[in-house]
Formats: sequence, C-alpha cells, structure tokens
Amino acid sequence: MKIAVCIKQVPDSWAEKKMVNGLLDRVNVDAVLNDLDEYAIEEALRIAEAHGGNEESGANTVTVISMGPERASEAVRKALSMGANSAILISDPRLAGADALTTSKVLASVISKGDFDLVFCGTESTDARMSVVPAMIAERLGCAQLTFASAVTVDPTAKRVSITRVTEAGVDEIFGEFPAIVSVVEKINEPRYPSFKGIMAAKKKSIDVIDLAATGVLIENAWSVVVDAAPRPARAAGITITDDGSGADQLVAFLAQKKLI
Repeated sequence: MKIAVCIKQVPDSWAEKKMVNGLLDRVNVDAVLNDLDEYAIEEALRIAEAHGGNEESGANTVTVISMGPERASEAVRKALSMGANSAILISDPRLAGADALTTSKVLASVISKGDFDLVFCGTESTDARMSVVPAMIAERLGCAQLTFASAVTVDPTAKRVSITRVTEAGVDEIFGEFPAIVSVVEKINEPRYPSFKGIMAAKKKSIDVIDLAATGVLIENAWSVVVDAAPRPARAAGITITDDGSGADQLVAFLAQKKLI
C-alpha cells in the first residue's frame, strides 16, 4: 500500500492572531503542526506498520503532503520524525491565502500523481475550522470518502478500507475500495511523540519541495477572498450588583434585558 497524509502548518492555538490585508498573519506568529493532523499521521503509520511497512521496497510506506510557505517544512519535519517515510511540500507565493477550493485542487493534483491507495486527513485545520477539504479532495479525484472515522480497518488483499463513525443517530459502519480518502477524529488514537532516533532520522530524509507549476494546476483568481476583518473588541467590564435586598430583582431584570429569560 502507498499511503499519503495531508498535513498543514497552522498558527499555535494559544498565539495572538491578526489579519493583514485580508490574510492571516502567519509570519509573526508561532507555528505548529496542526494538532488534528497528528492523529491522521499516527493512524497511517499504524496501518503501514501492521502490514509490514518496508521503505526499501516501497511497500506500505507513508508520505506526508503539505501546502504552505517554506517554514511549513518545520511541520513536515515533525511528521517525518514521527515515522513518515517521505514528504512533499507545495510552496509557492501564488498560493498565499488559498481557500479550500484552491487547496483541495492543488492537493488532489499532487495525490493523483502519487498513485496512492489511501489518503488520510485530520478532520479540520485549527486555523480555519472548515472541515471540507477531505471531501473536496475525494470529489476531485472521484474516489470514496470515509469521513470522521473513529476506527479504521484495512484489507490490502481485497483493496478495501472500513471505518466506524459515531453520529447523532448511532454508530455507522461504512467501507470503500482503494483509492479512498479517510478523515479521522481525535479519539481514534494517541499520537506518538517523536523519539530521539526518529528526530535524527528525519534530518536525513529529504523533502520534495515543488512549486505551483509542478502541480499542473492553473490558478487565476481565488474563488473566495476576505474583504474585511476587524480585531475582536476588548472585553467590556462586568456589571457589579450590590445586594441591598433587591439583588434578585436586579439579576432578573438584567437577564430579561439580554433576552435570556
């Protein structure tokens, strides 16, 4: 099996973020590997290892694919230190501020050239919270999409993948044939910490950096753009109620004013 994992470098969840000219400022903020993508990496590694991953023969290998600026190589390098065998980074200034439609188109093009059997994704990125890219990739490639998986079972002989998905109505058991796109939830596993050996090995692994032209995708105008953004207003001071015997009445009046009761 050839397995790919789509990952993204995102601003740290605890970092103060701001918009510059309609784009999220990714330069002056701490950046990390998207937390939810770590579960996808871990699941891909477990499946490859369970079926006798062999980098030398090219059997049951894991390739991480990312789109972003040059510094996104930091996130890619972490994925390699976790155990991924190879990596592709699509980096081009023309992709700055790309929306989900553009992102899925570029990723789908790169994936199609890799002839992958399975592609794993996290459910969403913590900077956009859209949760649509896995489905978009599947649609562009015309392959099965198995989303929000809490458990994954793979049968390489039958070229079939099955997942368990928890929904509001119960538990779904669904399956699809290779090639397939699988997105996983954070409850599926516990991502491994990169070992010292893994970190040192990752330094020797090469990252195939390509530009937009190499993907064969033509991008003219973005399908969607941010036309306006404003910083979140400062938190207003609270209201202090001095209970002189009418505290309950004041509280009820306040809640009624806010249409909470």
